[in-house]
Amino acid sequence: MLDNRKLVAALSVAIVFISTTSHAETLETAWTIALDNNHQIKSSQANTSASEQQLQSAQGQRLPELNVSTGYTQLSAVPTAKATFNGDTSQFAVSQSGSAKAQAMVSVPVYTSGRISNNIGAAESSLQAAQHQEETTELNLKMQVAEAYINVLRAESAVKVVRSHVESLSADSKDVNDRFEQGIVANNDVLAASVELANAEQQLIKVAHQLDNAKTTYNRLLDRSLTSEVNLDNRLPELPAGTLDELTQNALKQRPELTVLNAQIDALQQQAESVNANRLPQVNVNGGYQYQQNRYQAHEGLWVAGINMDWKLFDGNTGHKTDALKSQAIALKEQRDDLTSVMALEVRQAWLEIEETKKRLQTAEKTIAQADENLKVATDRYQQGLTIHTEVLAAENLRLTSHDNFSNAQFDVALARLHLRRAVGVL
Repeated sequence: MLDNRKLVAALSVAIVFISTTSHAETLETAWTIALDNNHQIKSSQANTSASEQQLQSAQGQRLPELNVSTGYTQLSAVPTAKATFNGDTSQFAVSQSGSAKAQAMVSVPVYTSGRISNNIGAAESSLQAAQHQEETTELNLKMQVAEAYINVLRAESAVKVVRSHVESLSADSKDVNDRFEQGIVANNDVLAASVELANAEQQLIKVAHQLDNAKTTYNRLLDRSLTSEVNLDNRLPELPAGTLDELTQNALKQRPELTVLNAQIDALQQQAESVNANRLPQVNVNGGYQYQQNRYQAHEGLWVAGINMDWKLFDGNTGHKTDALKSQAIALKEQRDDLTSVMALEVRQAWLEIEETKKRLQTAEKTIAQADENLKVATDRYQQGLTIHTEVLAAENLRLTSHDNFSNAQFDVALARLHLRRAVGVL
């Protein structure tokens, strides 16, 4: 019977744990919600869609162009021609004073000196840049969500630590009041205990307000009601595998920011070639049907076919446009080279941040046990009349600081890992 009770109790605890965990929102879930709803992502997706349409527009330049036109013309007099035959001058009408006309013409480019092909290549590179810019936006958003996520967990931990501080000081204040009523301690101890408790209660109000702000910021990034309930899972991504040099090389390969710049450079270079091609021969064939209303004309409707070539032998505009685009490409190359060193620096800084926070965490773990023991000893000494109450309050403040440092060190380690993942490009 006893074993059955133990089994039921164990199952009850497991059910409660599973239920609590299942309702806690993980960081991966938060990322999914943000990516589905965030306006920054929607804006980036719209830019990608625009680049897709621009590519289709560039590709459409290769297709036949069909133009249909019509109109009606009314002249003030009937167009008349003069002719002299054997010394006699005569006049005769050559067209009507009012006439309608219409035409349907098809034109197809057959040779553009690379103008269309380079324009298409530039559009393809622009689309690639937009797609990778969307990835960059996603990474930036995920990092913002991760920081807000950790800020909520940090604030929740701060509330717990300060609440334990209030509870400890409340117990101390009650003990001091009891001892004062017994005539064991002076009123000064009662006043000191009351002031410390009041200060702790104010601190609790402050950290509770910070927690509310952290939850509000988190909800905004997920594009939901600012007052929505927030219940987060404290499990966070681990450190990415690899040495510092390996992680740096991975960052240079994986970070979409470099790909964006490379694609933008290629787009500008091809745009320059496309613009410059306007000064070179442009050949197209055309054909269609033309109709001109004219009863004096033997054939009012005619089929037409032809080939045209345009060649700008001098243009004071195109050359400057080409040079401007090439200069913009050079500027982006400089930015790309600078970004390469910035990325390496970001990886190194995040790596060092992890090393520093690990050491802080190890120190904080040792300090907690020491601070707890110090408070116990100070309390025992005070109750035995071997020390003054100020020593107890100082020990309690040291305990608060130790627990606060330990909590912050834990979340700083987690945040440093996320910073490294972002620097490598694998959030």
